[in-house]
Amino acid sequence: MKSERHIMRPLRFALVTTFYPPFNFGGDGIYVQRLARSLVAKGHHVEVIHDTDGYRALSGRDPVVPDASDGVIVHRLRSGSPRTATLRVHQTGRPGAHARTLERLLGNRFDVIHYHNVSLIGGPGVWSIGQGIKLHTAHEHWLVCPTHLLWRDNREICDARHCLRCQMTYRRPPQLWRATDHLAREAQHVDRFLMLSASSARNHSAFGFQQPMTVIPSFLPDAPPLPPTPGLDPAARPYFLFVGRLEAIKGLQDAIPLFRDLPADLLIAGSGDHETELRKLARGMDNVRFLGRVEPENLRGLYRDARALLAPSRCYEVFPLVVLEAFREGTPILARDLGPYPDIVAESGAGLLFKTQSEHLAGLQRLLAERDFAASLGNSGRCAFLQTWSAARSHHTYFNIIGEVADKKGLSDLAIQARGWRDACLAESLPE
Repeated sequence: MKSERHIMRPLRFALVTTFYPPFNFGGDGIYVQRLARSLVAKGHHVEVIHDTDGYRALSGRDPVVPDASDGVIVHRLRSGSPRTATLRVHQTGRPGAHARTLERLLGNRFDVIHYHNVSLIGGPGVWSIGQGIKLHTAHEHWLVCPTHLLWRDNREICDARHCLRCQMTYRRPPQLWRATDHLAREAQHVDRFLMLSASSARNHSAFGFQQPMTVIPSFLPDAPPLPPTPGLDPAARPYFLFVGRLEAIKGLQDAIPLFRDLPADLLIAGSGDHETELRKLARGMDNVRFLGRVEPENLRGLYRDARALLAPSRCYEVFPLVVLEAFREGTPILARDLGPYPDIVAESGAGLLFKTQSEHLAGLQRLLAERDFAASLGNSGRCAFLQTWSAARSHHTYFNIIGEVADKKGLSDLAIQARGWRDACLAESLPE
């Protein structure tokens, strides 16, 4: 052990992804940013290679890039015609305008190339570029679903393939490469596929994905507890919190009507395409408040003082970061009994599940009536966060996987380095 630690050196990582802040819609880009920053904080060399064309084509915006001060080297790929470039990758499943740039940037410079959402930066074809240990994290169900969501015809959970019809419902051009063995062939270049929940791994297997998969815990950096809100009245009107994009698949339309006669508030932090319909649904309900997009530094207080975080998603989530944000602040969840939530609640003891609207309402009423019960669930969430989903715990698994792959490929020096960093993460995660 001592000899391995004595020769530890920083590793060189390339993180390849479509979305990365501020060119970012959801949690996958935020996850990549947190991973990059946490690795840099440990002294590793990290370069993020991401595509801007997809975001610019889909949003019609070109956001201002803030000055970098986190030590992460970011390569933002862009073309003069983002719509054309995005369509080309979507239709071929291969890098298009950025192929040569990716070959130059990835080359043979990295110990680990870690792919994330590669749907619009090169599709499966990007996996063959570059040298090094290759990992891929599945943030959605893109590996088995053209729409990423397993949400068939934009109205129900998918339990069987009707991909061509479904893509037409979403008004997306069919990806003909999915009818070939293109993905399976290119997947041979990836050493390990990482799943953020057992539920996601089960879904991928059920829809025919046959590559080796390893479940790795998601993570969130810890932060010192927030001080109490000055002047906060313990008897003040309680509230429940929803955080996320306002889309039909998130199921918020099932929660809002339950607050019509409930002596509590519902605070909604987020924006999205379904916001207009949700505001119509909440018309006349003064206890339902739309906060719009809330900056992360301001969300912590909202989590901490909430009776619970609501997670009524109708589709298969992979592992929502908002759950960890709630657990970090000692707040439980009330979630639909679907996707990763049963496993999360079973592992943490930090929430309630519902299947029907009557169970949904009963959960709200119990958390409202039994404040000490809600607080005990929240305490369990905080403990589970530290024991299972802290950065140190997740990175321990991460470096262990790198070491296993390095051993298998005969990269003995890299295997030793990875085990050293693995043990350092384990020591960091142990209580003082």
